[in-house]
Amino acid sequence: MEHENTVERNLLDAGCSNASAAAVDELYRAGRFLDALHEMKVIRCGLMEELHQSQRRVDCLDYLIRQTEKEIKNTRERR
Repeated sequence: MEHENTVERNLLDAGCSNASAAAVDELYRAGRFLDALHEMKVIRCGLMEELHQSQRRVDCLDYLIRQTEKEIKNTRERR
């Protein structure tokens, strides 16, 4: 992989903190690829957990939207 800050740039684009991106980049530059890979997987796990939390929030909001739409429909039908 051509380096030229590609690893750090990609990590930053993925939403990693500057410190995390720099730490992984340092490991990569030092040739410690297994350690860099481990750290990237740890970061990925954290991002996946955030994704799942966001999905649960969206699911809750979707439920409330459906309930509100049903209530609006029921209110209109009673008129």
